[in-house]
Amino acid sequence: MKIILQQISVATLDPIQVIDITADVEHALEKAGIRDGLVTLISPHTTAHVNLNEREEMLQRDMVKYLSDLVPQRGDYLHNRAPVDGRDNAHAHLMGLFMNATETIPISGGKLMLGGWQSVFFIELDGPRSERRILAQFLGS
Repeated sequence: MKIILQQISVATLDPIQVIDITADVEHALEKAGIRDGLVTLISPHTTAHVNLNEREEMLQRDMVKYLSDLVPQRGDYLHNRAPVDGRDNAHAHLMGLFMNATETIPISGGKLMLGGWQSVFFIELDGPRSERRILAQFLGS
């Protein structure tokens, strides 16, 4: 049994952005050489998350609009009165309450066991950011 940790990096351009990282995860899997096992993906950020969903351009636009409508950026949030890093990003932290920091995906025959419509997404909630990371820990043989 092997345990392999890899990092995937992305740059984000928009305040809220849905980025398909499926190909990046598949490349990391190929590099790891795991044929059967699991991969756990984690976003080590409190304002960016990992999600499995359908890749379809209009749906991705709907996702961004939904999140923006759910928690407006210009709300009267206490966190924004004294932000730790100078960013008024309470809305991004609040959106994150509805998302996963991790996703675990089975691997069989060297392939991610995703449904026919599923893709792996990195969801930026506080962009743009020049570098964001996703950690991929592979466990298997």
